[in-house]
Amino acid sequence: MPVYVDDAIWKWKGRRWCHLMADDEAELHRFAHRLGINRLSYQGPPKTAAPHYDITGLERDRALRMGAIAVGRREIVAVYRRVRQPRSKRWHHI
Repeated sequence: MPVYVDDAIWKWKGRRWCHLMADDEAELHRFAHRLGINRLSYQGPPKTAAPHYDITGLERDRALRMGAIAVGRREIVAVYRRVRQPRSKRWHHI
């Protein structure tokens, strides 16, 4: 299963950030673990609609070397739409 990263374009706390996403949530967590990203950095239901990690530009470079696919805004939005959970599912587990 592929893992995707978009362009590191937004700034926060002096760094550039991007999104790490996958079509399969288990693969997303495995890849993030291999990348050295702490599971506490995970953002997903119920807080957000789509499972993802926000990663720095440096982590993005490493992710690409590890096989992640670089995508633009249009492609990452398509991934988001594929993996997002409807609001009712997100809040059902609380």
